[in-house]
Order: sequence, then C-alpha cells, then structure tokens
Amino acid sequence: MGLRPWLAKMGGLGETSFMEMMIRGRRNRRTPAIRGLVRETRLAVEDLILPVFFHADAEDVAIASMPGCTRWSVVGLMKEIKEAHALGIRGVVLFPKIEEDLKDSAGSESANEAGLVPQVIREIKKSCPEMCVITDVALDPYNIDGHDGLVVKDNGGELKILNDETVEVLCRQAVCHAKAGADMVAPSDMMDGRIGAIRLALDEAGFAEVGIMAYTAKYASAFYGPFRGALDSAPKEGDKKTYQMDPGNLREAIRELLMDEEEGADIVMVKPAGPYLDVIARLRDETTLPMAAYQVSGEYLMIKAACESGWLDEKAIVMESLLGIKRAGADMILTYFAKDVAKWLI
Repeated sequence: MGLRPWLAKMGGLGETSFMEMMIRGRRNRRTPAIRGLVRETRLAVEDLILPVFFHADAEDVAIASMPGCTRWSVVGLMKEIKEAHALGIRGVVLFPKIEEDLKDSAGSESANEAGLVPQVIREIKKSCPEMCVITDVALDPYNIDGHDGLVVKDNGGELKILNDETVEVLCRQAVCHAKAGADMVAPSDMMDGRIGAIRLALDEAGFAEVGIMAYTAKYASAFYGPFRGALDSAPKEGDKKTYQMDPGNLREAIRELLMDEEEGADIVMVKPAGPYLDVIARLRDETTLPMAAYQVSGEYLMIKAACESGWLDEKAIVMESLLGIKRAGADMILTYFAKDVAKWLI
C-alpha cells in the first residue's frame, strides 16, 4: 500500500512524519521572500524594446487590428518616445507607414535621406538623444508589391523575389538610416547575404559603429496579420514563403545563425517569439551573441482579446509570457506591451 500504509488507514500521521524526507523542494517556495531569492529568471525594463508605428499625417490614428496601439504622427511619436524613456525603456524600433504615392516597384523611397524615417530618426535624437534608435531595413513599406524584396515575374507569370538586387537597395537604405543617426539597423527581409553586404556598406560609408540586429530566424508565420493591417503592408500577390523560414524547420535556423555570425551581426533575433521558444533555446546554445525575440502582433492580439473577454488577467499573462521568452534564452524582447510592463515593474 505504501505511505506508511496509507497513513495507518487514514488515521493520521501520529507523532512523526511518515515521509522522513531530507530534500523538500517546497521549502524554497514557502514565502515571497524565499521565492524571490531563488528565482532563476528575471524580467527587467532594460530587456524591453518598444516597436512604434508612425506616418506623415498630422493626426494620431488608433490601429483597429491592434487595440491599444497607435499609428503616430511625428509629433505624437516624440511624446510617446519621451514617455517610454521616462519609464526606463532604452530601445525603440521604427516601423513607418509610407504614403501610397511614394511607393514604387524599386522601393526608391527607402533610401530617401529627406524621407519620413530619416526625419523621425533626427527628431528622436534631438528630443531624446539617449534613446537607442533601431530601424527596420526591408522594402515592404516602400514597395508597391508589398514584398520585402524587388519583384519580377518569370515567363510563366510566376512571382519571383530578386535577392542580390534587393540587397543592393537594402545597403543604401541602411546607410541612409545611419546618416540620419540610427544606432542600429535591423534587416527583416531575410534575403541571403544581406548582413555581410550591409556591414560592408556601413563600414565603407564611415559607420563602423552602427550595429546590426539581424532577423536571423524570421518565420513565414500566420501571427503577422495584425501588423500588416497596421501598416497596410501585406503582399499584393503571393506570399513570403520563398524568403521567410518554414515554421517546421529548426536546423535551418542554426544554419541562418551561423551565416549571420560570420557576416558580422551584432545581435540575432527569433521572430515570432512565443510559438518558437524551442528555436530561441536552441540558438541560445549555439551562439554567444546577444539574442532578441519579437513578441509579434498576433501574439499581442490574442492576449488582448482573451483579456478583454475577462478570461485572463492581462498583467499576469503578459508578465508570464515575457518571462517564458526570457527563460528560453532571449536577452531582449521586442513587445507592444513594453510600456505597460515598464509600469508594472516599477
């Protein structure tokens, strides 16, 4: 029967414990103070990067696909940046909504030194110089086709994304951002060889100190939908599966990591975060580089919707989700909850 024959037939323990255990895991869970002392993974405001959306319009616009998020005017964005900095957030990543009449099939606006993104970089560095400014490097906001690279069609009408030609444009875009004052560029396009090419272009232009945060393992995920709604950047035709990674692949992520390291990445990233914790953990074992993870728009929206329905506690579930990402091996997390979390951590 065991357990001192079932507590002496349910008669109780008597004067001595029936288990006589020397090792008891629950001792270290007994009080909040003890639990705090033995906690293995901690989330800090310094771990957070805030993604921000903005446009050239004078009005701030609530984003329908991402409740609680805003597409900012330049003036509104400066206020948002200052508020984030006051909360202890030290990094932002910029995502512009480009006007339709500025888009073309060559992504020309992406390297316009008088364009929206360079303007915003300069404004941030003027109003909040301590903020680390990270810029998205990809062509989907600028490309009339909505793809991250230049698009052609073969003789059979099949859509094709041009790799090497795209990388040339990305290099010009990265240098444009560096000239404006960006601290780091984050190529999210997943073209082959773009990290090494951008590193060389930055160095040759005199920006050896500007870092590269590589979207190393960016999966062709269904979790990006609300983001594309925020920027109206969905592909007009086809999908992104020829350049973003297959969700079923893990070994391929290691291969991408090794290439990004070799090409000079300063930080590597896994995107999305929550559904790919195994990828974060595996890449953590394979590299000494700092690792970022992006809690993407679909993850954000699912949490928001469940909390608004009353079934989940928003603070508790957000903190647990981010702690899980950190525990898996991420050093920093891009999350739309960054300001809320910063307030909760105070």
